[in-house]
Amino acid sequence: MRFVYLVIIILAAFFDLHAETFPIRNKTTYNFLIHVPDNVTETEKLPVIVFLHGRSLSGTNLERVKRYGVLYAKNKGHQLPKALIVAPQTNKGWSPDHVMEVVDYVLENYNADASRVYVCGMSMGGYGTLHVAGKYPDRIAAAVAICGGGNVKDACNLTQVPLWIQHGSADRAVPASESKKIYNAIMKCNNQADAKLTIIKGGTHGSVERLFHQDAIYDWMMQHSKIQ
Repeated sequence: MRFVYLVIIILAAFFDLHAETFPIRNKTTYNFLIHVPDNVTETEKLPVIVFLHGRSLSGTNLERVKRYGVLYAKNKGHQLPKALIVAPQTNKGWSPDHVMEVVDYVLENYNADASRVYVCGMSMGGYGTLHVAGKYPDRIAAAVAICGGGNVKDACNLTQVPLWIQHGSADRAVPASESKKIYNAIMKCNNQADAKLTIIKGGTHGSVERLFHQDAIYDWMMQHSKIQ
């Protein structure tokens, strides 16, 4: 009896019976974590929120992507929308094609809503967010780019995606001028584009991470969907 009890303890330690966040490895170019919310019915289609990390979390240890951003906010107790949270990891810059490869895997293997795919990120992940949305404007329902920037070559495509670009005014790692530059290029393509720029007074490169712990960006993203 003691042996059976010991086996149960070991198995419980090995398999977190309450885990909601799972690693997916060797299925796509980027390994990723996926968080599946509780109380999902078999027929319920869930939105997908993709979080792209910054350079400091690059590598091959998936646990690193929990250090800030959407999953970090969840683990700190913030109530996230009822959505699939997807956090890929790169060991260099972000490739839009590889990010969408992850999205396609999620759409094929989970009960995900292709009309509500959102991408967000900060720092290098902010650049990646706008690059993904710029290359796949027909597939991204909305995007939030924080303390990053973008390639002006993507600007006209980005007019097709609702965007919220945010940056701290006191950012010394990536100056706010980077976000202003891509925003101005977008508005030059179409001054009626659904894009907004928020400069956070006194915000530093690290302090703007708190945005992931507040409802505003999630509420804003969830207002948008793509017509399929």
